Amino acid sequence: MNSARADSPSVQFCRYDSGALEVDGSSSRTANGVAGWRPSLRVPELPIGPSDTRPSEQRLPDRLGSLVGQSSAMQEVFAMIQKLAPSSAPVLIAGQSGTGKELVAREIHNCSRRRNGPFIAINTAALPENLIESELFGHEKGAFTGAVERHLGCFEQAHGGTLFLDEIGEMPRAAQPRLLRVLEDLCVRRLGGRAEVSVDVRVLAATSQPAETRLRDDLFYRLSVFQILLPPLRARAEDIPLMAQVMIQILNKKNGTLVAGMDCEVLRAFMTYHRPGNARELRNVIEHATIVAGTGMLHLCHVPSTTFGQKTAAPVMGSITLLPGSSLSEIEESYITLTLQYANHNLTQAAALLGITPRTLRKRIALFPKETKVATSSG
Repeated sequence: MNSARADSPSVQFCRYDSGALEVDGSSSRTANGVAGWRPSLRVPELPIGPSDTRPSEQRLPDRLGSLVGQSSAMQEVFAMIQKLAPSSAPVLIAGQSGTGKELVAREIHNCSRRRNGPFIAINTAALPENLIESELFGHEKGAFTGAVERHLGCFEQAHGGTLFLDEIGEMPRAAQPRLLRVLEDLCVRRLGGRAEVSVDVRVLAATSQPAETRLRDDLFYRLSVFQILLPPLRARAEDIPLMAQVMIQILNKKNGTLVAGMDCEVLRAFMTYHRPGNARELRNVIEHATIVAGTGMLHLCHVPSTTFGQKTAAPVMGSITLLPGSSLSEIEESYITLTLQYANHNLTQAAALLGITPRTLRKRIALFPKETKVATSSG
């Protein structure tokens, strides 16, 4: 085993494999552990700096740039990235919120011939409908009220590189025909302009919702020459120890902490907890814990109290009673209201719990009766 670097703490973990605990340098093994006994496994520090991920170079089997995973599901994703990266074909990346869709898009870019060009990412769900065409295609001075100067859209900004359209399923249908034409012709015309500008751009798109039901058929087919489906974290729990190791190293450098690892109790909880927020939630929990701990090993006392499903005992704010004759809209309204209460009226968290985007949740709340809107916005 390589010795740890002197300028950085070595990260220690207990290996959790099908309920067994393995301890480095010891033959002791138990299925359930011993109360008060906190063994750990010392592992060498992995490189976490920027990496040149050209397809011709040899990589660690469990790392691909910023992506980490030794499960079969992630190995398939790595293989797909390496196969399709050299082309210029569009790719549709699908997966739940927090599974790392933008990281996959960036790795496709880094493995491609365009890696020295720009990578422009835009969340189409976060753009107002009246500005989305301006953001994508640009506008000329005076094209509309407030257009005081020429603005280059994302396609022109990404010239020679890659454009990543996140949450493409939330794009307004009115803007989809124009996007399709740009994808076909690779020419854009700024709003208020007359001339068409040629662009050399590879388009990658991502969605957390079924895109085939939200996009025009022709646009869906154009964007999904390749499709990559990212598994939720619960489907690749064997990746969590390595992911946690890398996250702790990164967060130590970000926040100036000296955390050496986590004890087996925390790791076991991470491995068995159904994590709805996927890798993003895992990172947020680990960042909280490393800041609270500061140094040494992470223990359960350092983890937020709302983690590991502990907040499931909290919802005493109400329940839903389904009565015969209730309309679907009434049931949806009641469930959304209860979920907002459960999430302390945090719209982003409530949308994640409901499996929809914040923009979709806002649209559905807008259909509520006036008195319900007031109730959901309180607190």
